[in-house]
Amino acid sequence: MPTPTTPPNAVRRTLRKLGQDIADARKRRGLTMETVADRAFTTRKTLSRIEDGDHGVSIGIYASVLNALGLLDGLGEIADPVNDELGLSLSSAELPKRVRPKRK
Repeated sequence: MPTPTTPPNAVRRTLRKLGQDIADARKRRGLTMETVADRAFTTRKTLSRIEDGDHGVSIGIYASVLNALGLLDGLGEIADPVNDELGLSLSSAELPKRVRPKRK
């Protein structure tokens, strides 16, 4: 069994913000925790942990809750190459200066 680890502060801050954003989205939709938990096939306690930004909850459960709120599409865009400015600039930097035809 792996030893539990505490993620870096930046990760914990981001998960707390995500949890708060999920809670706000749920409230804007006028949905109870019980309703969202049922739609996400999880428990109210787990939803509470998500809204608190708990890093121990699996990403699959986070995705189920986002789906229950109609926000799942945003999750698929996070690491999309189109949004990866650093990756695009690194791959552009590795382009050859000249392209020569292959010898026969």
